[in-house]
Amino acid sequence: MDGKQTFYDISLVDGYNLPLAIVYLPAHNTTWIPPNLVNCACIASSGYLDELASGAPPTGLWYTNTSYPIPYEPAMTNVQVAGWCPWDLQKLKPYKPGDGIYPYPDDNIQRPVFDPCLSACAATNDPRDCCTGQWNDPEICQPSLYSEMAKAVCPDAYSYAFDDQTSTFIIPTGGGWEVVFCPEGRSTNILKVFGDQMRAIASGGQLTHEMIKQSAGNRTFIELMNPPKTGGASSSKVVVTSNGWALFLTISILLVSIGSLADAMFD
Repeated sequence: MDGKQTFYDISLVDGYNLPLAIVYLPAHNTTWIPPNLVNCACIASSGYLDELASGAPPTGLWYTNTSYPIPYEPAMTNVQVAGWCPWDLQKLKPYKPGDGIYPYPDDNIQRPVFDPCLSACAATNDPRDCCTGQWNDPEICQPSLYSEMAKAVCPDAYSYAFDDQTSTFIIPTGGGWEVVFCPEGRSTNILKVFGDQMRAIASGGQLTHEMIKQSAGNRTFIELMNPPKTGGASSSKVVVTSNGWALFLTISILLVSIGSLADAMFD
């Protein structure tokens, strides 16, 4: 490895219209990277989401294999996904029924299956929403309602300008990507499960390829870090210290240098 990195992400900074997944196609120097660390998806359209059985572990095998289950967003249903976009940001708002007497709230009105959503920034061009001008500072510019809702349905996607740490995938340079429109499965939750380990390794730690593969294939670890959401159960952070490597895992994928940014956003 020459130390160069590639950065890529799924971006909802300007809005959302269709489900999308990125499947990494490894190069000769990256075939060792487990697919559940690099293949991300954002599925925020009703009818496309695989429903989780109550209490079922939020993991799956779309765009991976049985050795490396992918952690999914653990809570959303198709009903919830149908109404995630704030009413005023819908690109194609449905007509309100009823002779000028409208139901309250607006979200009780049936929305179309294809329901494109503008981001707050794209809709208003307001510096406060776009993190520009005096708001061009991660300490000042905070997520909007749109950003919070987008992050809830697609945890691995960029939701606003300063969403780097929970949205950017970093791997050694090499290989390519397949962009999948309207993928099957669920939105991925990879960076929540493996993000701390990635940052720890980036700051100076070293792991062998074998240790990374063992950790990425540890279903128990993945499920402890990404529990199913049932009836208001708390999601306290779990620390696993199996011989010291399970907590500090996933990515000597991130070491040093700078590469290219592949930003998968479409209108």
